Amino acid sequence: MPGHPFSMAGLIPPGWGKYKENFSESLYLLGRLKPGVTLEQAEANINVLFPQILRSFPDAKLTQSNLEHLAHTRVALQSLRNGLADLRREASKPLMILMIIVALVLLIACANIANLLLARSTARARELAVRQALGARRSRIVRQLLTESLILAFAGGALGIGFAAAANHILLRMFSNGPETIPLDVSLNLRLLAFTFAVTVCTALIFGTYPALRATRVQLAESLKSIRGPSSAARTPLAKVLVVSQVALSLVLMVGACLFLRTLVNLSKVDVGFNKQNVLRLNIDSDITGYKDDDPRRNVMFRQIEERVSALPGVQAASFSAFTFHEGSWNSSIRVSGIPPDNNTNVNHNIIGNGYFKTMQIPILAGRSFNGQDTKSSQPVAVISEHMARALFPPGSSPIGHTYFIGDDNGVDTPTQVQVVGVAGDVKFGNLTKPAGYIDYMPYTQRGWGFGDLEVRYTGDFSVICNEVQQAIHSVDRRLPITDIKTLEEQVARSYSAQSTIAELSAFFALVAVFLSCIGLYGLMSYLVGRRTGEIGIRMALGANGATVGWQVMRDIGLLVLAGIVIGLPVTIASIRLVHTMLFGLKETDPLSLTAAIVLLVSAGLASGYLPARRAARINPVIALREE
Repeated sequence: MPGHPFSMAGLIPPGWGKYKENFSESLYLLGRLKPGVTLEQAEANINVLFPQILRSFPDAKLTQSNLEHLAHTRVALQSLRNGLADLRREASKPLMILMIIVALVLLIACANIANLLLARSTARARELAVRQALGARRSRIVRQLLTESLILAFAGGALGIGFAAAANHILLRMFSNGPETIPLDVSLNLRLLAFTFAVTVCTALIFGTYPALRATRVQLAESLKSIRGPSSAARTPLAKVLVVSQVALSLVLMVGACLFLRTLVNLSKVDVGFNKQNVLRLNIDSDITGYKDDDPRRNVMFRQIEERVSALPGVQAASFSAFTFHEGSWNSSIRVSGIPPDNNTNVNHNIIGNGYFKTMQIPILAGRSFNGQDTKSSQPVAVISEHMARALFPPGSSPIGHTYFIGDDNGVDTPTQVQVVGVAGDVKFGNLTKPAGYIDYMPYTQRGWGFGDLEVRYTGDFSVICNEVQQAIHSVDRRLPITDIKTLEEQVARSYSAQSTIAELSAFFALVAVFLSCIGLYGLMSYLVGRRTGEIGIRMALGANGATVGWQVMRDIGLLVLAGIVIGLPVTIASIRLVHTMLFGLKETDPLSLTAAIVLLVSAGLASGYLPARRAARINPVIALREE
């Protein structure tokens, strides 16, 4: 990335020179701490010097309001040890939630493996008894079973690492809030491999130790005499406890997925105040032309582009603007004539073309929009939002014709007086979850802007319109760089990309968790049916029919699922409180999400038990008794 000295800033487009101005806010200030000085000490020292430095500037305007504002201003230092915190602050909570979800899925998978090992050890009871009868020590058999568990875990870990190598890049792209992928290195490294190895070994030892110890704790005489092994093994409660825990954890994940998905739906249905459908938006950087803010040739160029794009077939309207939704803003306080000033009032300013309201389909509720009479030499005008008109202007009267000043006499700019000529409908400007704020609009013919977005309302095929719009722009000036081409709908969706990613991934992992729980239920019930074949054969020989036997198996499955739900509900409610700030338009105990998750979990559980119940119902008592 090229760099230039600040002394050349005025010679390189866009020709900014504000680094020489005492009250400019466009630069970062970097410093290195002296040895032995902490960040807190440095911050305390800076906050002593900061107001003294500002007071010493010869162009400082030491008004009463500025002095009061300065008295409450503090400079916060931030360590660059881990880089700037904006990205970390935005992505840390979603990634933490994702890690918790993955950990829960890992627990469910481990519970399944533990059940598998328990069943396998029971099936091998006769073999292990023979080994012990021939002189094998218990510790030797435990080591053998743990070795098998480690091999199983390492095989899964190897497959997981291979999958992660590809999935990491997909995940990074999902979290990237923009056209470019976040520049983070997500390749596998030694620390990650060491962590994966540690997790693999721990899961194998934790969930393989008890089955191994239990497999060697048998009565040799009973095991050697039994064909199927000790019957008491089939009645161990641990397998059922593991299945119940899987259901409980699955409920947590399923409810969370439902809440995140409903949040995503709610965000997509928010009324933004403008019509986001069928609008193409792109960015051009007019600074490449070398025109200054006050150069009339730049406004002529903007107007020519708007006229040529608007004349294209399929284009209904086109307009430049300094900002569109979720692109930041230029904001400041204002001073309304006849109203006591309030420097805490924050108004978002937008510089637009005359066709902006038509392009965005923002209604003009009172007064007028901009027209050709609003020029550099005419009275500066503005259109304000409905919320701004209602809150910041005298109540009970129309704001049309009133004037206000942009700027707060703080030494940055000379306050500009503008006259209100219209009131527009409220729109969302930066965040869908926040109410509409104060917004005003000014024409670029009166207030120059060095770069901007072009919005184009169109009908027809997006790719065709996109190519024609770019050709029309380059027909005016071929040097203009065109970037970040997308639809306005995509621009709005980008503002909740983190919620979208969490919703998609949580839904995926919740389905994986339910699938694993169903496998656990199916495996447990199949195993129990197989172990109880003789018992079922006796019952059917004594008159029990297949439907009764099948119903009993389904009842047992239903009780396990119900126990998991009862245990999982309070855990779910407690867990959702940790992510309530990421929900929108929902309560933590949303009844629809809870009901949907429970119904899905019960349905999946009963479906997983259908085949074992059917097999139990079709047992032939004669064959079962003969085998027994």
